[in-house]
Amino acid sequence: MRWLVRNGWGLLAVLLVVALGLLAQAWEPVAVQVMRHAAFDQFQRWQPRIYQPVPVRIIDIDEESLQRLGQWPWPRTLIAELTTRLQAAQPGAIAFDVLFSEPDRTSPAAMAALWRARAGVRQALGDLPDHDTELARAIASGKVVLGFALGQLLVGADSQPVVQAGTQPVTTLSNTPFVALGQSALFAVHGFAEPVAALEMLQSKAAGNGAMAFVPDSDGVIRRVPLMVRFGNQLLPTLSADALRVAQGAQHIVTRSNPEPQGALQEVRIGQIVIPTSPQGEVWLHYSPPVPARYVPAWKVLAGEVPADDLRGKILLVGASAQGLMDLRFSPLGRMLPGVEIHAQLLEQMITGGGLQRPAWSRGAEALALGVGGLLVGVVALTSPALFSLAATTLMLVAVWLFAWWGFSARGLLLDPVVISLVLALCFMLASLVHHFASERRQAWIRQAFSRYVSPNLVTHLIDHPGALELGGKRQWCSFVFTDLAGFTALMEQMDPADAVNILNVYLDRMIAIAFAHQGTLDRVVGDAVAIMFSAPLPQLDHQRRALACALEMQQFAKRYEAGLIARGSAFCATRIGVHSGEVIVGNFGGATIFDYRALGDPVNTASRLEAANKQLGTLVCVSEATLAGCAGAVARPVGRLLLAGKTQPLMVFEPAPLAPSQATDASPSTDHWPAYTRAYALMREENAGALEEFRNLHEACPQDALVKLHFDRLTAGKFGDLIVLAQK
Repeated sequence: MRWLVRNGWGLLAVLLVVALGLLAQAWEPVAVQVMRHAAFDQFQRWQPRIYQPVPVRIIDIDEESLQRLGQWPWPRTLIAELTTRLQAAQPGAIAFDVLFSEPDRTSPAAMAALWRARAGVRQALGDLPDHDTELARAIASGKVVLGFALGQLLVGADSQPVVQAGTQPVTTLSNTPFVALGQSALFAVHGFAEPVAALEMLQSKAAGNGAMAFVPDSDGVIRRVPLMVRFGNQLLPTLSADALRVAQGAQHIVTRSNPEPQGALQEVRIGQIVIPTSPQGEVWLHYSPPVPARYVPAWKVLAGEVPADDLRGKILLVGASAQGLMDLRFSPLGRMLPGVEIHAQLLEQMITGGGLQRPAWSRGAEALALGVGGLLVGVVALTSPALFSLAATTLMLVAVWLFAWWGFSARGLLLDPVVISLVLALCFMLASLVHHFASERRQAWIRQAFSRYVSPNLVTHLIDHPGALELGGKRQWCSFVFTDLAGFTALMEQMDPADAVNILNVYLDRMIAIAFAHQGTLDRVVGDAVAIMFSAPLPQLDHQRRALACALEMQQFAKRYEAGLIARGSAFCATRIGVHSGEVIVGNFGGATIFDYRALGDPVNTASRLEAANKQLGTLVCVSEATLAGCAGAVARPVGRLLLAGKTQPLMVFEPAPLAPSQATDASPSTDHWPAYTRAYALMREENAGALEEFRNLHEACPQDALVKLHFDRLTAGKFGDLIVLAQK
């Protein structure tokens, strides 16, 4: 309930976007159709249909045919000769994507009639051949399908058929019978106004008549081709459908429809071939790239240069590719192609059984994905960090497009990723804005509390986890670095207070910056002393390594800073550092007025004692064995087992080597004698009498090494072993 109250406006915005997306999907405005078709077209460009050598050829009236045989229209006798030559090859069917709606004006009979009317010619010319009669005779002798043109596409109320008992069509355009399984397809297919038919004498001799029908989308691209259309109350086949029927010797075309919506088509059976269709009886075309083998120039057929075997048994489509004949259409592949090729590609697709489908369940599946995906993206964006929600949204968008692409490439399915993607993107943007404003309000409150904190990683932790602003603590393994300036209190008495403050501020600022660079948390600053903790507030698996690296870099800076001040004539002090690790209680301690984030436990006190122990040992950095155990590869020499003041158990302590030579300062001590020191220390730990001689030699060779002098003095005083008792804190 609290989550709903906090994110109510964001969730409402997401629901509104999802509702608008569902409305756009159901209404399908032109903008949505254009974007959806653009996605489908891109899929086709990525994976066009692979051409298969099926028995379909285009008898092409191309530019060369016009140059060789004369400009269009050709005399019908030439068309008749072309038809006769094609029939001689025994094709499956010949379909003309050419309209013969007017008598041939070049026919002698027609010209003689014109002469008689103009010049009063009296002689009888009835014996002269008529070109249209010659063509009709050629058509009657074979399986020829003629085409007729359609008038204006009817939409809205004008597209609904008016069925009345006994009503007959004004013009009989086709005798192809339709057999309906289920409701008649008349109520589903596209309706057209008055068509333009071929001459009756030609049409009556043809084995079939089909509509040369295309229904382009709003951008003029032909993506779907109908298999049947309607004129008045008459259901008519299209040219491709009737050509396929005639080629198979089928007597009728079978339609299968769903009862709801009214007469929505499922599939069409033509002979032995079943073709899935859209509810309007259209076939989604999966275009192939241009294939020269698909075309046979008409002039070659008339010249007898085409072997009969190349045409036998094939469906031959006679049409024009010549640009001057203006039968060019736009395809999804981004090129223009002749209308006759669209018929050919449709026939190829129907014969091979491939093609594209937009199944009836696709819109329901898209609506479900849109709703669920939009809500999921919105909830994630409202409740998750920006990068996570962006990654999740991007992943969902990629999944949507990959699934749509898989459906297209593997199953030939047209699944719309566009509307879903737009809804997901809008839900993400709106929810992210709401989440951003809510986060800004929360962070403004948190920043008020940050006056109690000074460590950047702690600030980040509290922004990400506001619940951490509560009293209490938890057990955690941490590492601690304590630093102090040796003798700075006494030095302050000799310096101008303003100079001392300036020098100390620069020193502390750099020391704290080094700690922050290693992602340490500032525990406290007391005068010239700094306490840093690692692995709090967030656990750090490498906290020991971070603590040691931080201590060494601090020591390097401190030596360089001290040397620089001395070179300028200002006095300064050496920095002593203690490093220790262990389990502590980390959290907020205090009360309702103010509380402090810190660590409590013995490891904290031990780290502080190790820093102070440097004074008695003569070292500058002391690191406990507990810290060094997590620093694989670190170079250090043993100091001894220290029994700190107030402790009952000794603690093994080491002095780490300075940074690598490339990083070390001129003030860094040499470690060349450390192997000899390690051997001498081993003898001392075993209480071997030879340890005294080893340390005497080391002291003579390295008189400046305070730790060597410490052990030499202890051995000289008869104190064998490596246990060092420190009475002072």
